[in-house]
Amino acid sequence: MTRQVLLTGATGFVGRHVLRELARRGIVACPVVRTGSEDRLADAAGIGRILSTDALFSESAEWWAQALAGVDTIIHLAWYAEPGKYLTSPTNLDCLTGTLAMAKGAAAAGVRRIIGIGTCFEYELTGHPLTTDTPLKPLTPYAGAKAAAFMALSQWLPQVGVEFAWCRLFYLYGEGEDERRFVPYLRNCLAAGQRADLTQGHQVRDFLDVGEAARMIVDTSVSTAQGAVNICSGVPVTIREFAERIADEHGRRDLLNFGGRAENLVDPPFVVGVR
Repeated sequence: MTRQVLLTGATGFVGRHVLRELARRGIVACPVVRTGSEDRLADAAGIGRILSTDALFSESAEWWAQALAGVDTIIHLAWYAEPGKYLTSPTNLDCLTGTLAMAKGAAAAGVRRIIGIGTCFEYELTGHPLTTDTPLKPLTPYAGAKAAAFMALSQWLPQVGVEFAWCRLFYLYGEGEDERRFVPYLRNCLAAGQRADLTQGHQVRDFLDVGEAARMIVDTSVSTAQGAVNICSGVPVTIREFAERIADEHGRRDLLNFGGRAENLVDPPFVVGVR
């Protein structure tokens, strides 16, 4: 019998790459999409049945128990993530409660393994490299809801015989990224020959291409690993250095206006993971 992997968030920035990686490995994916948006998967390969819902995070544990019949593994990417709003949005609480309901339904349906998606901002940011043993200290509703999901599910799922791994994403960039984010903004300015206003760029970050992140997430899904997993490069680079690399692709470092944007006083100076 073919193993089925249910994928939430399949049409999102990361989800599209995970869907592609599953297909590349010959793993049948069962994507969950909003009712009426099924055509967004028209060109995707390796898809089994498509599960439609009007509101994923409003579905009950009973609904999930029926929908997950025959599913071996869940990769749960869906979450509210609108740039500029998601960090403090109360919608994070809906995502948390909906995720817990899905997990209860999964346990009832006999799902073998669940892969959840977290964030590096669950950690206490002390200026040191972040390992999976670093204490948690979320500072936003988004990071707090993610950390709450991890804490609850990592304690409960193993007790009911469900394997559980939690992939914490660091700074992803690449194909399909929202135009409002840093890398697309920079590339669009450079391509148009326009000045890119940036901070001084001294912050140290852990950047990772989304395609590589998708590979690491799928690796985790087919492994026996449980608990937290860092999805990161492990390579520290300043935002200034990263911007200069991108500008060099266009031969236009002259368009980088460092100091043209005010510093974010709450922006952590150092966020780098350990793989």
